[in-house]
Amino acid sequence: MSYIPRLKQKYREEIVSKLNEQFGYKTIMQVPRLEKICINQGVGSATQDKKLVDNAINEMTTITGQKAVSTIASKSISNFKLREFMPIGARVTLRNKKMYEFLDRLVTVALPRVRDFKGINDKSFDGRGNYSLGVKEQIIFPEIDIDKVNKITGMDISFVTTAKTDAEALALLKELGLPFKNQKN
Repeated sequence: MSYIPRLKQKYREEIVSKLNEQFGYKTIMQVPRLEKICINQGVGSATQDKKLVDNAINEMTTITGQKAVSTIASKSISNFKLREFMPIGARVTLRNKKMYEFLDRLVTVALPRVRDFKGINDKSFDGRGNYSLGVKEQIIFPEIDIDKVNKITGMDISFVTTAKTDAEALALLKELGLPFKNQKN
């Protein structure tokens, strides 16, 4: 028997039936699911120091457990000393087991380490059932050794779901354990 991540098993056994009851789908194939998690980190000062992009790639690879790739500039901007095809960031897309493992670590370990954390904002949906979250410091992840960090940078985390509406996606992400701020019900 192969390994199944904890959140994936929870999704199959509990969340599908809860969402089906809540929204009344005709088949369980209509129940929204998490497709992928995209993590992006822009390194603004990479135009002066090329090693910052390599550090960002190494840190993101350590955090996610999957090799990150560099993003390149699509056009030149002289005011920012930016040339076309210059590496300016790092990104990684997680799917399946690695996606569920990263989400589990994000919810149970990383987000509680944020100072003065009261929950994440529930207003960052795009209208099509996808959610984006910004993290100001990469040092909230326990995989990062604080002594080896040259520069504290943030990252954007996007959750791509198959939900048709934001309400369905919010219900799905709440059931998966994302700690949204208490809202008026």
